[in-house]
Amino acid sequence: MQLLIATHNEHKKEEIRQILGKNFVVKSLTDYGIFDEIAENGKTFKENAEIKAKYCFEKTGIPSLGDDSGLAVEALNGKPGIFSARYADDHDFVKNIEKVLDEMKSIENRKAYFITVLCYYDESGAKFFEGKVHGNLLTENKGFKGFGYDPIFVPDGYEKTFAEMPSEEKNQISHRKKAIEKFLEFLEK
Repeated sequence: MQLLIATHNEHKKEEIRQILGKNFVVKSLTDYGIFDEIAENGKTFKENAEIKAKYCFEKTGIPSLGDDSGLAVEALNGKPGIFSARYADDHDFVKNIEKVLDEMKSIENRKAYFITVLCYYDESGAKFFEGKVHGNLLTENKGFKGFGYDPIFVPDGYEKTFAEMPSEEKNQISHRKKAIEKFLEFLEK
C-alpha cells in the first residue's frame, strides 16, 4: 500500500516507515516535490492532522496520513501542545527545549506526555487515530538519537530518554507507534 505522509520531516517519515513495516511504500511531501506551506491553523492536534492529510489527498489523489504530534506538560497546563514544533522558534528544537526547561526550572511536577493524532484521508474522508505515552521531563538533555523533545523525556517505566534509546526500542513504545497500531487495526477490518 502506498501512503503519502503529510510532512517534510525526514525523521518523522522514517519513524512512520519503520513502524508500518515493509507492506507500505511511505513517501513524504518532499518525495512528490510538494513544497507548499500547509497552514496548520487548527486549534487541536486532530484539526491540524486533518488539514494536512486532506490537503495532500486533494493535491495528489493518494491516500494520505496527516500526523500532528506534540508534548503536553502538566505543570504548564498542557503547553507546548499544538505549538510544540514552534514553541520558542519555528522547528528549532534546541531553543524549544531550552524554553520548556526554563519554564520548568523551579517546578517539581515533571509529568508530561507525548501525543500523536493521525488522520488517514482517502476518497471516503477522514479517520482519526490517537496515541499517547506518559512520562517525566528531565532538567537537562540526555542522548542524541530521535528528534524534538526526545532528549528531555523519559517514558514511564524506563530510566532513559527517548533520545538515548535506539530507534527500534523507541518505536515499540512511542505515541506514534500506538496511533499507528490503531490505524493498522482499522485497515485490517
